[in-house]
Amino acid sequence: MSLQFQLQPLHIEQYTLGNGLRVVLNQDDAVPVVALAVYYDVGSRNEREGRTGFAHLFEHMMFQGSANVPKAGHFQYIMKAGGTMNGTTSSERTNYFEAVPASQLPLALWLESDRMRSLAVTQENLDNQREAVKEEKRLRYDNQPYGQIFDLISSMIYKNFANAHSTIGSMEDLDDATVEDVQEFFRVYYAPNNAVLVISGSFEIETAKGLVETYFGDIPSQPKPAAINVDEPSEVAENYREWNDPHAPLPAFLLGWKIPARRTPEFNALYLAGKLLYDGDSSRLYQKLVKGEESVVQLFGFTDERRGPSSIFIGAIPKPEQDLSRIRATIMSEIEAIAAHGPTSDEMMKLQNQLLNDAVRTRQSSMSRAQQIAEYALYDGDPNLINSELDELLAVRPEHIRKAVSDYLNTDNRALLDVVPAGKG
Repeated sequence: MSLQFQLQPLHIEQYTLGNGLRVVLNQDDAVPVVALAVYYDVGSRNEREGRTGFAHLFEHMMFQGSANVPKAGHFQYIMKAGGTMNGTTSSERTNYFEAVPASQLPLALWLESDRMRSLAVTQENLDNQREAVKEEKRLRYDNQPYGQIFDLISSMIYKNFANAHSTIGSMEDLDDATVEDVQEFFRVYYAPNNAVLVISGSFEIETAKGLVETYFGDIPSQPKPAAINVDEPSEVAENYREWNDPHAPLPAFLLGWKIPARRTPEFNALYLAGKLLYDGDSSRLYQKLVKGEESVVQLFGFTDERRGPSSIFIGAIPKPEQDLSRIRATIMSEIEAIAAHGPTSDEMMKLQNQLLNDAVRTRQSSMSRAQQIAEYALYDGDPNLINSELDELLAVRPEHIRKAVSDYLNTDNRALLDVVPAGKG
C-alpha cells in the first residue's frame, strides 16, 4: 500500500555574486518572519593532524566582534530586534543562522556580512575562546556520563583521519595554535566563495537582492581551499574496545556500522531502516527492549549523515543486573529479521506517514527551510533538491531496505564499544 500525496514545491531562486557567494532565496509570506542561514564549507573533515578543533573554535570566534560590531554585539542586536540565533559545527560544515521579524532583514544581513568581512581575530579573542572551548569540552564530554562514546565509536568506525577525529578537537592542538594560524584559517575558509547564504520567509525579492549586493558584494574572494580526501575502506577500523567511564552510573554499549554516503540509494534505505529499528516508541527495538523485555533504561540510535562514508549507531543503557550480551543479541536478531524478510506493509505505511509529517513540519518553519535549503546548496550544488527529497525517500521499496540491511548491518563488520563504570572492569 503506497501513500499518494503531493507537496507544493517551494519557490527557489539562486544566483551567485561576483565574489563567488552563492545566494538562495525562498520567499514565503505566510508569517511576517525571515530566516537567514550562512553555511561555510568547513568542518572537522577539513582539519589535519596537529591542527584539530579549528572549525569548532571558529563557531565561538564568530561572536567575538568585527569591524563595526562589538564583542557579543551580534547576540544583543538580534535579541533586541526580537529574533533568535545560533551557530553549530559538524564534520561537514559550520553554520550560523538568525530568525527575525521581516522588517529586520537588513540588520541580519549587515551582521553576517560584517563578520565575514572583518572578524576580530586577535590574540585576546583567541585566548578567551580557546578557554571557552576547553570548558565546553569539560562540561559536555569529559565530565558527562557517556559523554565521549560517540567520539570514541567514530574513531573505531573510520580509518581516515578526516572522518575519525572529533569535531571538538584536541585541546593540545588548540593550545599550540598561534593567532597567525587562526587568521589563515579564517582567510581560507570564511571567504564568500566558500559559503552559501539562504534567505527564507517574508521578504521582497528585489529588495533582498539589493541588500545582499550592498552588504556582501565587495567582500573579496579567496583561492579555493584544497580538496580533501574522505575515502574509506569498507572495513571498520576497530571491532571492539572496552572503555572505563569514571562518571557512568551503569554499564552501557554502543554499536556502530560504516555505511555509504548521504543521498545514495543505499544510504536512503538504511536511513529508513534506522527509523524502523530505533526511531520512536513504535520502533522495533523500543517495543522489544523497553516495552517488552523492560531490560534497558535508555535506547538510542542515530544515523550520522555525511558527504563521504557515513555511519549508523545503536546503543543502550541496560537496567541493573541485565545481561548486555542478551540485549545485543536482541538488537542483532531484529537486524537479521529485516535482512531476511524486509519491513512489513504496515511498517512501510508508518514510514511514509513519518516522512510526510517530517516534510510538512520542516516547511512550516522558515528557519528549518533555510537550513535544509542551505545543506542542499552547499553539499549538492542544488537547493531545489528540497522539492524532491520526499519523493526520493517515498520511492524506497521494502526490498531496497532488506538488501541494504543485509549488506551493511547484518554483518560482523561493525564496531562495539563497551562502557564500564569506573572500578567495575
